[in-house]
Amino acid sequence: MVNRNQIHGAGLGLKRALIPQIQSLYKQPLISNIQFVEIAPENWIEAGSKATKQLDWFAERYPIVCHGLCLSLGGISPLNIDFLHQVKQFLNHYNIDIYTEHLSYCTDAYQGKQGYLYDLLPIPFTEEAVHYVAKRIRQTQDILGRRIGIENASFYAAAPISEMSELTFLNAVLSEADCLLHLDINNIYVNSVNFNFDPHAFLRGIPHERIIYSHIAGHYQQSPDLLIDTHGENVIDPVWALLEDAYDLFGVFPTLLERDSNIPALDVLMAEVNKIASLQHQAAQRTVRTNPQTLAQRSL
Repeated sequence: MVNRNQIHGAGLGLKRALIPQIQSLYKQPLISNIQFVEIAPENWIEAGSKATKQLDWFAERYPIVCHGLCLSLGGISPLNIDFLHQVKQFLNHYNIDIYTEHLSYCTDAYQGKQGYLYDLLPIPFTEEAVHYVAKRIRQTQDILGRRIGIENASFYAAAPISEMSELTFLNAVLSEADCLLHLDINNIYVNSVNFNFDPHAFLRGIPHERIIYSHIAGHYQQSPDLLIDTHGENVIDPVWALLEDAYDLFGVFPTLLERDSNIPALDVLMAEVNKIASLQHQAAQRTVRTNPQTLAQRSL
């Protein structure tokens, strides 16, 4: 079972444009529902003295989680061991317990040289890929000295060689690697529209005991049957409903708002952070009302 006491409540992705706003409003009611923040270690490792001072300020005041961008767990090139040692040192220095990465790949090799691709690309859903990716996750965990979380990814084209569904593949990797799950609610919804499945049914197949925390975000609707996971729009009602369903199914878990482009002022973002906190409170109250054991204890 995941120890969710490491972080709790609602979180916000820490973007540089938000740093002075959060610092100026620290401990004020407007931002009181920010219970943790998320960073990509690639953006902070060796980023310079100004960035280090900023991160030191946050590390003294907020729990921090790391969500990586470039490990390329499904890539064909060997894992970047030097980078992983940098990540380990970074996590240990800031006493960061949680590190997650995407269940995807973002690298390719040509004439012996590795390069990074523009996007996070899907891994074919095959048994061979399960074994391959799980081995790389275990290697990552061995180097870092901790279990990592893997995030269910959004994608836009299904590999023709796939042998199983996304959910079957995800569960197989989680089981074989014995890692944790970074549950992205918006990615489930985006894929459900792009590939015509029921997102609530997908949610019921999730191994909830592995959830360490979740993402919620907005997306761009290119057409009625094609959504693009941009993290640049407001969260829409069906995604909020999916998060609410997840809380009712699995209990309340830490949830972070992703906003990576078209970033509005902090007070605008706080409306969505506050909604996360409100849904968590409502779900907790429903649990109290419907749990017979809790009701019996309260009547004593």
